[in-house]
Amino acid sequence: MKPAKILIIGAGAIGSFYGAILSKAGADVSVVCRSDYQTVKQQGYSIKSDELGNWSFIPSQVIKNTEDYQGDADYIILCTKVTLDSDRIKLIQAAVRPNTCIVFIQNGVEIEQELIDAFPNNEIISGLAFICCNRTGPAATHHLAYGKLTLGSINQINTSLKRAKYLSDLISSTGIETLVTDEIISGRWLKCLWNAAFNPLSVLSDGLSTEQILCTQEPLIRVIMQEVMNIAQACGYCLDDSSIDTNIRNTYAMPPYKTSMLLDYENNKPMETEVILGNTIRAAKREHIKCPTLDSLYALMKLKELKQQG
Repeated sequence: MKPAKILIIGAGAIGSFYGAILSKAGADVSVVCRSDYQTVKQQGYSIKSDELGNWSFIPSQVIKNTEDYQGDADYIILCTKVTLDSDRIKLIQAAVRPNTCIVFIQNGVEIEQELIDAFPNNEIISGLAFICCNRTGPAATHHLAYGKLTLGSINQINTSLKRAKYLSDLISSTGIETLVTDEIISGRWLKCLWNAAFNPLSVLSDGLSTEQILCTQEPLIRVIMQEVMNIAQACGYCLDDSSIDTNIRNTYAMPPYKTSMLLDYENNKPMETEVILGNTIRAAKREHIKCPTLDSLYALMKLKELKQQG
């Protein structure tokens, strides 16, 4: 059997890590990258993992634009940030073929419909990464903890989940935990519990780590998470009653961590305020659910964005 041909678009910390894992599993992995293009072209990626050791990842093709990809990708894996200035359809459409499976490993809730509408005949898989992973320099990625990837088809092109299962098996073969589920949208809301709390608070606190935020503001964290749970339930996704306690416990157990939103803020890059907070609040309004704490976080984050732009 030929190795799966995989194209990673957005090979930052998350994209380079899972690209390196898939390459380790025997897949033919190529990357679209821009900011680190010359470094990756010359020497590949340097992966430092506190759990898996250190190694280099040399992509099959290193390209600046999707149009330059040679061959037909079995999987396109989109790992870019979902921000107001991003165009996910434009990013991937040149490489999409009839048999290409589109995977998006991205934050946010209610972000799947535009992909379903643009590619109605391609299987689309939603991916959720539960991982502490940062870009530490040009083509350098530090994996601090976790790494679990949850996958699920969202448009019923293949009800057997065969394509998601194949990708899952590849990643699992390297020791990274994976899960294939038919409840991936519930999973998105579950991840939003953590993201809606820690991402904005890390920015609003001017750079405190997850550990510092949780040790001093656990009651606030719990209020934020409960509001997200209430909204998820109103949208038809009932999360387990233990979800908040599990998130709190897991965050205490992980090393102090700078969130992706904080890193974007510190580097003056667009933040995922809309897909994490904005979409959640809009869903609340649609379902007539009050979420005063989330409303306040969102307003404060919009002020931060205004300051960032000025």
